[in-house]
Order: sequence, then C-alpha cells, then structure tokens
Amino acid sequence: MNTPATEQLHQDANGLDTRPLKEVADLLAQSQVSAAKAALDALGPICSGATAMAATIRAGGKLRYLAAGSSGLMAASDALELGGTFSIPSEQIRIHMAGGLPTKAEMPGDVEDASDGLPHELANMQVNDTLIAVSASGTTPYTIAAAELARDRGTPVIGIANNAGSRLLQLADHAVLLSTPPELISGSTRMGAGTAQKIALNMLSTLMAVELGHIQDGMMINLRADNDKLRARANSIVCQLAGVTPESAETALQMAKGNLKCATLVAAGAKSAEDAHTLLDETCGHLRPAMNLLKQKNKTINLGENQ
Repeated sequence: MNTPATEQLHQDANGLDTRPLKEVADLLAQSQVSAAKAALDALGPICSGATAMAATIRAGGKLRYLAAGSSGLMAASDALELGGTFSIPSEQIRIHMAGGLPTKAEMPGDVEDASDGLPHELANMQVNDTLIAVSASGTTPYTIAAAELARDRGTPVIGIANNAGSRLLQLADHAVLLSTPPELISGSTRMGAGTAQKIALNMLSTLMAVELGHIQDGMMINLRADNDKLRARANSIVCQLAGVTPESAETALQMAKGNLKCATLVAAGAKSAEDAHTLLDETCGHLRPAMNLLKQKNKTINLGENQ
C-alpha cells in the first residue's frame, strides 16, 4: 500500500537533526516556498468554488467552514476575517471544528475521529449553503462524514485536501487538490500542507468577494470600518475612487452611515444615500457599473438643463 504524500519522508530529512540550525532553517523556508506553489495547479476548482460561495451569500445561505486539527485553524482563520474585510454578515458564516475552537494551548487529536454529533451539528444545513471542508490527508473521519451529509442534502461541497484521490476530493463538487511535497518533519501538516491550505482559502474568499463586487482596483470597498485604521482606509478609498478631498469623503461617509460603496457614489455626485443604494441595487452591488450609471444619469440631466 502506497504511503500518502502527507505521510512520506522528505528527501532531505535524513540526518536533519545533525545539521547546522541555519541549514535546517533554509530547508524549512524552501519547503514552504514549494508548498505555496500547489494552489497554481488548482485554479479551476478554486474559481468554481468561489463562484459557489458567492451564490450562497447572494441567496442568504451560510458558508460552513469545517475541519479538524491544524486544518481547522486554517479554515477558522479565513472565516473570521470575512466580516471585517468584506462585511459578510456573521449570521451567514459558520465555523465547525472537531472538538470546537480551542480555548487553551492544547488541541486534542482524538476528536477528528468523532463524527457521531455531526447530524445534530449540521441539522440546519441547507441546499443554498456551501460546505468548505478541509483535510490534509483527505480522509479525516469528521470531515468525510460532514461531506457525506452535505452530499445527501444537496449542499455544494468545496473539498480541500493534499492527497490525490482521497475520499474528500471524491465527495467534493469542487475538488481542490493541493499537491504539496512531503513535510520536512514527516506528517507535520501544519507546515507545508497548512501553508497551501491557507493560500487556497484566501483565494476562495477573495475571489468570492470579487464576484460579489466587494473589491475594486485592488481595494476592499465593502470593508467594515470599525476602528481608526479602517476608518482612515475607508476615507482614503472614497478619495481615490471619487476623486474628492478627505473632507468631502468624510461628509459622504457620514451621509452613507459608513457604507463605503454608497459613500463613494455620494461623493461622486449621487444626491443622497438612498439614491446611491438604488444605483447599487440596479447593478447587483457592483460599484464600478453603478458609478458609470451615475455618470450617465448626471450627463443626461446636464444636457436637459442646457437645452
């Protein structure tokens, strides 16, 4: 029986503990670089998975991030960033981690085998949800059981695994295979495999945000400005997109009650936040076409006034 890639010995592992520390550090860094490239071979399912996630958000469904162990930490990390970065409502995000999110510096390993409670944990999972299931081996019982439940209910599954042909990838509607090399410390998938998982998860959520119209010109235009740093960033974004002064941007943000897209439209000439909302409704929340629509309407009004 072939040893899974995530359990194989690295080619440079022999005598690792006898080498100078700087040499080991170099090997560790190089192994991370190699792992980071794995997502380049999974662009298709990452893009289709992101589209499914965007459809879930539009439909009012829930993104369900689910995993065990270090994969669970990678999944939770991405899920926890969606509110502040893209203003995805917290009620549309769920984190399912085997044994629950750690509250102390210990993560028991036996919980990844415990799947008996999943039917209750996922009792409210619906067709318009999306399950993002992560497992380095692709065989974790907790994750596999969840993917099987999702398939039975018609819930789309994004499966992220580091072993080709694994059960999780077979169950997934969007199978993201991250073919990372063997770990320098055999089986320690928090390292290379974890790095690749983090990159793939970042790509999925960011591409979802692009689909939802929450990114424009490399800026997060749907951020939740709930601290001084983010309020300053929101002001800067309005200034850049609408071509106005910081003072005008601040006035627009106040009129729009902090809604960055609406504030940009107000700063660009929309009569009110309500008019800005109407424009965004017409363009399914995408700011660039809303800005173009505003320009056309203002041009028409100006032409009428000059006649």
